[in-house]
Parts: sequence; structure tokens; C-alpha cells
Amino acid sequence: MGNPLRITDTTFRDGHQSTIATRLKTEDMLPIAPEMNKVGFHSMEVWGGATFDVCVRFLQEDPWERLRTLKKLMPDTPLQMLLRGQNLVGYRNYPDDVVKEFIHEAASSGIDIFRIFDALNDERNLEVSIKTVKECGKHAQATICYSLTERRMGGEVFTLDYYVQKAKKLQEMGADSLCIKDMAGLISPYDAYELVSTLKRVLDIPVQLHTHYTSGMASISCLKASEAGVDVIDCALAPLALRSAQPAVEPILAALHGTERDPGLDLDQIFKLGQYMEEVMQKYKDFLNTTRVAVIDTNVLKHQIPGGMITNLVAQLKEAKALDRLPEVYEEIPRTRKDMGYPPLVTPTSQIVGVQAVLNVLFGRYKVITQQVKDYFYGLYGRPPAPVNPEVQKLALKGYPRGEEPIDCRAADVLEPEMEKAREATKGIAKDRGDVLIYALYPQVGLDFLKKKYGVEG
Repeated sequence: MGNPLRITDTTFRDGHQSTIATRLKTEDMLPIAPEMNKVGFHSMEVWGGATFDVCVRFLQEDPWERLRTLKKLMPDTPLQMLLRGQNLVGYRNYPDDVVKEFIHEAASSGIDIFRIFDALNDERNLEVSIKTVKECGKHAQATICYSLTERRMGGEVFTLDYYVQKAKKLQEMGADSLCIKDMAGLISPYDAYELVSTLKRVLDIPVQLHTHYTSGMASISCLKASEAGVDVIDCALAPLALRSAQPAVEPILAALHGTERDPGLDLDQIFKLGQYMEEVMQKYKDFLNTTRVAVIDTNVLKHQIPGGMITNLVAQLKEAKALDRLPEVYEEIPRTRKDMGYPPLVTPTSQIVGVQAVLNVLFGRYKVITQQVKDYFYGLYGRPPAPVNPEVQKLALKGYPRGEEPIDCRAADVLEPEMEKAREATKGIAKDRGDVLIYALYPQVGLDFLKKKYGVEG
């Protein structure tokens, strides 16, 4: 009855990515996967984001095998992944042949819903992904990265009209649903209400809200989005929720019980699943951030920097023995971001902006410019939401090998195909397309992984 709110569970992907550095092993997912399958979630996000990289780099697990195993154990629940558009699950734009083969492999291995985003909200970087997902007969969820330059939605860049126009464009491109991806937990309850209610009026496709608990606003914003008619929200089981992850599903269910938006999920069943995760998490306690008592980071309301980005900044400054200069970096980040045309701070742009801001503080503004920043100003990541600083762009492109004039075409149009080279490089080691793709995404780390996987010496 009514209009039940649907829930995507993120425990097996963003829940542990945001709380324990993506370290949850497949062996700890398997015992409850069949029980998660019985809950009736709209979908389960189990793959993509950092999980692919961490499986290969740290856990020595085959990410493709994880996906296929989970699909067998959860046949009734649509499985979902986070795909960084032309970046796939890596940190640069890959050529179209790699993108197409990756999506075909993911679709045949068990992914039903592809949540596709671009760090710059450049919809051209979603074209090939959306088209290929549709060719595979799967659900293409196009995504807008939610970002701010002010305390609330508005200002010169991230206005209500900015999001509405992006959403309309993505619907025209064939998106089956739209996700608002609020990676830093910045969406306030009333902005969530205004944005969702407006999108519901102008779109014909379902709208989903993905937010993080970092600022402490996520649960309230999800409730206001629910009142505005959002179709789906993302939650996690309590032990892997809150902090910089998603809202916990249990209080959301309790809050909506008996209302027209009651999701109708079995809370007792979910309590049991949460208890299992509570016990499992004892193994991963060392990955939890225990540097402060609060489980939220109220500073994000001021500096708007996502949690994962802060971790990288601290590590970089520690290495330079300059941790005392973190406040200067916080002041520099908005300036660097403005110079780069206000990219939303999400992988990989959060790392690109963050590293350059640290260098600006340590050595003077743009005295040292990273290769990624040069590529960015050339256009290899796409078109930023706002114009870049032309003087900084000129400085970055001085002597740039591809040319000193930036491109304005779709970034992948200037990239050479790579799959045949990857097949050649892995000849005699790779057993299937999944193996070749591991190498194509991360050549050095991927090759080391494949050699260990198959016991190849050297």
C-alpha cells in the first residue's frame, strides 16, 4: 500500500569502503549473502568503486570471482556496481575498447545495475558506458555528483538549474534512472527536498539519493528526500553505516514504519544480519578511524572535503614532515579548486586537487605541477563545471607533450585503443578476458597479481 521507499544496501561496497578502507574480505560476506538476498532490497551494491583495486592490490582476491560468487548466492536481488564512467574502476580515462569490454564482462559476471558517474559531471564521459550497458540489456543508472561552493545549494555554479539541466540531458541519453551522488555528505535536508521534488516533476525516470553520513545530516536528508518522493535511498547495516558511510537502514525503517513510505522490510531479519556484521567487524577494528570521539566530521560543513581526501592529505603531509601545515592546505584547496573550474571532489578529481594544493603550500603556488594536473588542464579528464583559470592552464601546458592548446572534444576521442596491447602483454599468463582487464586497468599491480594468481615466476 502507499508508495514504499525502496532501499539499496551498500554494506558489501560503500559501507566498508567508507569505514574500513574497503578491506572486507569475500569470505566474510559469504555466510550472510543468502540471508541478505531474502530481505527484499531494491538492489545490493556489492562491487565497483575501490573494491576492484583493493581486491587486486591488497587482498589478493580476484574481483571477478567475488562478483560471480555473490551472484550465485544472491540470485533474487539485483546486484549493483559503481562505475566511474570512462575511468571505470581506475584513476584515468580509459579508451572506449577497454570501457566496452569491461562492461560486457561485468554484465556477464553478475552486475544488473550500473551506477555510472563522471567526476566532472561531463556527460560526454558517460556516453559509451550508458550505451554499452543498454546493449548488454542491463540497467544504466546515470549519476550527478552533488557539489557545493556555498553552504547551501546555489552560488555561481551548483544551482538547482545546473542539476536539473544535467538530469534532463542524462535522461535524453538513455538513462534508466538517475542518482544524486552526494559523496561528501553535504546535501542539507531542505536542499534534498527541493532538488528531489523538482527532479520528480521534470523527469520520467526514477530518482535515487546516495549520501554519506560524514556531516551528520544524511538520515535527516534521506527523510526529507522521502517526503519529496525520492524512489530509492542508499543505506547500510548499522555496523558499517554512519561515520563517512551511508545512513543505517535500521532507524530509517523504524522511522517510516506505518507511513505510506514504509519500505516494508523485515526489521528482525535485518537485526540478525547486523549482529553477524558486528561480530565480523572485530577482525577489522584496526581500520576504523579512532582519532576522535565523534563519529561525524563536523568540519566538513566548513571545508567540504570528503573523508577519503583528508586521509590522503594527511598521509602526504606526514611524508613531507609538514603535518603542521594542514590548516594552510585547507585554505588552499578552495583556491586550487576554483583555478580548476570547481570540479566536484570525488575520485579522481579529489586526489588531483588535493595533491596539487599540498604542493602549492609546500613549494609555492604552481611551482611544481603534477602530471595529472597537466592532463586535467589539457582536457584529458573532460570539461569542468566552470571555466578554468587561463593563466594557470597556460603555465600547466607549457611544454606539454600532446600540445599547449587544450582540447574540447570528448576526452576519450584522443585515446588509442589498449585491449590488444593488454592481451599481448599478458599472453601466456591471462586465462580469460577478466584477467586481461585487470592488467589493462592497473598494468604493474595487475601483472604482479596475475603472476601470483597463477604461480608464474619472475
